[in-house]
Amino acid sequence: MAGNKISAQEFIDGVIDPGSFTSWDTAPVDVPADENYRAELRRAAEKSGTDESVLTGAGTVHGRRVALIACEFSFLAGSIGVAAAERIVTAIERATEERLPLLASPTSGGTRMQEGTLAFVQMVKIAAAVAEHKASHLGYLVYLRNPTTGGVFASWGSLGHVTAAEPGALVGFLGPRVYQALYNEPFPEGVQTAENLYRKGVIDGVVPLEGVRQLVHRLLRVLVEPDRPDNSTSRAVTTVDDVPDIPAWQSVMLSRRSERPGIRELLRHAASAQVRLSGTGEGESDSTVLLSLARFRGVSCVMFGQDRTGQSASSTMGPGALREARRAMRLAEELRLPLVLVIDTLGASLSKEAEERGLAPEIARCISDLVTLSTPTVSVLLGQGTGGGALALLPADRVLCAQHGWLAPLPPEGASAIVHRDTTHAPRMAEAQGIRARDLLRNGIVDGVIPERPDATEEPKEFVKRVGAAVARELAELADEPAGERYSRRIDRYRRLGVPTV
Repeated sequence: MAGNKISAQEFIDGVIDPGSFTSWDTAPVDVPADENYRAELRRAAEKSGTDESVLTGAGTVHGRRVALIACEFSFLAGSIGVAAAERIVTAIERATEERLPLLASPTSGGTRMQEGTLAFVQMVKIAAAVAEHKASHLGYLVYLRNPTTGGVFASWGSLGHVTAAEPGALVGFLGPRVYQALYNEPFPEGVQTAENLYRKGVIDGVVPLEGVRQLVHRLLRVLVEPDRPDNSTSRAVTTVDDVPDIPAWQSVMLSRRSERPGIRELLRHAASAQVRLSGTGEGESDSTVLLSLARFRGVSCVMFGQDRTGQSASSTMGPGALREARRAMRLAEELRLPLVLVIDTLGASLSKEAEERGLAPEIARCISDLVTLSTPTVSVLLGQGTGGGALALLPADRVLCAQHGWLAPLPPEGASAIVHRDTTHAPRMAEAQGIRARDLLRNGIVDGVIPERPDATEEPKEFVKRVGAAVARELAELADEPAGERYSRRIDRYRRLGVPTV
């Protein structure tokens, strides 16, 4: 567990530009209290140097303004009573009114027991204010300090668009001391730690205090920096005759090269800012996918895609990966950012576990959510596009395809096994099924093809920079379209796909 506890003032000083913080706090509201409780409050104020268990205000991070809420653990273990809750809600409402992103850093034992049930239900009041802030499409960032437990973690501590925690922090719903008292045995070791919750997909990362300022800076670049699209970038090839006429099987084999660049290289070499997120936030994490907030050539977006480095014959995408995709869609909706999806998959998991955890329903929900999403969407078929796992990320406003990307209901070997009862006809099936980029463009499944010169594996940096430029170009053009027209066009596109024109 973490050692010395970080005070609220230390947190503020470590994150906010020097001299920029302005307190929003006024005298705490008066609450009913007997003399013993009043004495406790006086001792807590003397010990902590604060008048309540939370400080609020606003400041700048690298010049960008942000609202801030920070708990003070040395004031009655950071517990939240009526006065603290009122201070928190007032700050959230002010942040919403001033249209500021909000950074909250709880460290708390939870509800203030001295105030009983009235303090307990304050968590609803705080959560409602956070929900209103997020409904205004404003960013909510959470940094959990050691310890964060109880109702605080189960309300405003778990509602962040992005959530990180202090290394070694105790983070959990049930305090270990309470568990010991109730069940007469210690809580299992290693469960309620920041690192374990990160591995399990409950939080997005573990970051030391000295790294929080840079994390917030990168987040604010994506969330509040105005889009400045670089319109000088060239668009993807949109004419079939301009796409090389090479055998489909050749593209399949090239797309399977282990050195081929994927989503990680795209973010590393083409994004000017990125913040990696992790898991569903609900206890699932899948190594075959990657979620990030990112900025490409002056345009911010949520990016989600299949990560070829995390895939193998024994590790393919499961239902959790698709639930992460739906988290990406919710983030795009809540933050009013466009969504970019990267397709590069061997296929969805074929297993008992995947069936029992709802793989097929998650594919269906992904398709449904993506088709009806209100924000601009771009899908990029970067490499292999096999089965339902690829289809779940396909239906966007614009669909781009790498020159050697392909899309098929099964890998060609699987199609060959069904039709010919062997796998030797795979090259012929690849050709017959129209899976290559040239055929996808001809059939209106994709809108543009990104050249490979001659193969992305031979020019990885140049290729992913071309992909980033093409994505930025499409996002810039989509941003100029009225939302209603864009939505209608997307629905109409898939309504008419494959229907002969008269």
